[in-house]
Amino acid sequence: MTTVKITTTDNGPYVIEGAARVVDADGNDYDLTDQTKIFLCRCGGSGTKPFCDGTHKTLNFEAASRAPHTLAATATAS
Repeated sequence: MTTVKITTTDNGPYVIEGAARVVDADGNDYDLTDQTKIFLCRCGGSGTKPFCDGTHKTLNFEAASRAPHTLAATATAS
């Protein structure tokens, strides 16, 4: 099984490395042919959602996440 790495960048997108699929709400795959890294929007302002287009820079988006020592309970998508 291949490991997928998801990194939260300081004040920027999520970076996905490894074999991953991005699927829309209707179950359709985005064409990620030849992509070795995927950058997903975190600021909400991208014109190419769910992918990052660099808009976070003009919005002065701020988010510098660090992993907690213990993982708190999280909500799940329905």
